[in-house]
Amino acid sequence: QVQFVESGGDLVQPGGSLRLSCAASGMIFSLADMGWYRQAPGKQRELVASITSGRITIYKDSVKDRFTISRDNAKNTVYLQMNRLKPEDTAVYYCNFIIARPEHWGQGTPVTVSS
Repeated sequence: QVQFVESGGDLVQPGGSLRLSCAASGMIFSLADMGWYRQAPGKQRELVASITSGRITIYKDSVKDRFTISRDNAKNTVYLQMNRLKPEDTAVYYCNFIIARPEHWGQGTPVTVSS
């Protein structure tokens, strides 16, 4: 019933920008505390940004000056605007609740930052 569908990932050069989208369904979205996660090859999945139902935001230190998380409750969508991308940002990006439930992980959207 609960589903998250990520989109917007692409191959981009260092210094470039991307905007990721996460379409949510199966919940009262306006009440959900949401996060963007990423998993790079050979590394653990990590939380990179979060936004509460009250629009309080928190960022991983390495992205906080470059990424912006936002939400549009009318569209049941969470966004991640990524600027000044670095090769270290290369990963598959996922959205989920801040308290992530394993059964709700979607396919994710891959981001590759490379020359």
